[in-house]
Amino acid sequence: MHSRILRTAALLGVAALALAGCSSSGSSGGKPAVAQNEKATLEIWIRTTPGSPSEAAQQAMVAAFEKKTGYKAELTAIFDDFETKLAQRAGQRKLPDIVMNDISQLGTMHTQGIVREVSATDVPNAKDLTPQAAAAGKATDGKTYAVPYSAQANALLIRSDWLKKLGLKAPTTWDEMRTVAQAFTTEDPDGDGQNDTYGLAVPGSTKRGYASWYFSNFLWAAGGDFIKKSGAKFVPAMSDDASVKAMEWYRGLQCTDKVMQPGAVSMDTPPTNEAFETGVAGMYLTGPYMMPRFDKSLGADKYEVVPAPKGPKDATVLAEGGAIYLMAGSENEKGQNAFADWYISAGAQKAGMEGQNGTFSVQLPVNQKVKVSDVRDDQRWETFATAYQDNGRYAPNIPSWTPVRQMTADTVNALLADCSLDLKDELTKLDGKLTSELLTQGILKK
Repeated sequence: MHSRILRTAALLGVAALALAGCSSSGSSGGKPAVAQNEKATLEIWIRTTPGSPSEAAQQAMVAAFEKKTGYKAELTAIFDDFETKLAQRAGQRKLPDIVMNDISQLGTMHTQGIVREVSATDVPNAKDLTPQAAAAGKATDGKTYAVPYSAQANALLIRSDWLKKLGLKAPTTWDEMRTVAQAFTTEDPDGDGQNDTYGLAVPGSTKRGYASWYFSNFLWAAGGDFIKKSGAKFVPAMSDDASVKAMEWYRGLQCTDKVMQPGAVSMDTPPTNEAFETGVAGMYLTGPYMMPRFDKSLGADKYEVVPAPKGPKDATVLAEGGAIYLMAGSENEKGQNAFADWYISAGAQKAGMEGQNGTFSVQLPVNQKVKVSDVRDDQRWETFATAYQDNGRYAPNIPSWTPVRQMTADTVNALLADCSLDLKDELTKLDGKLTSELLTQGILKK
């Protein structure tokens, strides 16, 4: 996985050099301008499964953009080999005008030189972005290269019917969470007389760094970190005391209490979702995007949404979301600006939250003038909105977050899979690898 990512990144880097010759005037100075054509159809790529409800929801948004602004746009959904196909187009000096991708890809895409800086004067509605969203769109040089259009943060989904049967309350602290997880595992909360339930659904696979991605909620709530800022640069932090304590507690859920669902260490999100909705696990720390599915498959009356339990430091949870990237070399920069500006406007944010057939192109609004309650009469969404506003934290926009996430996922997964490994030793080894990676990226504090 790691080697494939590096090969793709290298390919994009070479392609970006070729693209430089046709870069627009909105990119780095001193390069020939691209002839502008405001009537050109905007080519928009989005990383999602073709034919999915997500694609349909975004198609509706693009149609609304065309109707509102008069620009023409064509949306293409791509999931498999997305980065490779983007690299191929860069090599052909024909990038799409806009890419809609995870905000976590900002560092990588900026480093590859395939996105252009976003000017506040060209995207006036950017002034209304929440402080978190605005900060998430900035690269390590302090300039903006992405426009977040949707946000999300995690909260705890918990089987309310199981709590009722066992006479328990939803946990508010890590200690309470552990107690509830133990009860869900040992006290037959579904009443079938079988020893077949578990406390916590965990996507612990190394695939795409899931083990690290999920653990971040607990690591940050303990005051630990993968890497931490030191001046303008970074140092590894996985062997720091707070990080070690977070891993000890988290690992204990698997190795001592055995409250994670069977096979957690080999599961990414699809089977973990199934573990929760089929009654294998009774708690799941996840985002609001899962509610429409679980309402149908499990039943909204069977579970509730509560804030993530507070850890040793606080209740920090992972924040994520989608972003609009204005790609270099476009012949329709005004159209690019118009799309980004429209999408973060109050009207479009509300339309995105209304969604289509239970699928939302905007999970939580990034425009601070828009409230979830403007569209949704469902207190559960407010719980997620509060989690984002008060406790949400994005992964850092370093030049490439992917290798850091993958390295840490490999170690977290190994510690869950093999309970005989020396935890402090493994985390110290991990910090050595992170040191090398930060040095490679030129952001290591020496």
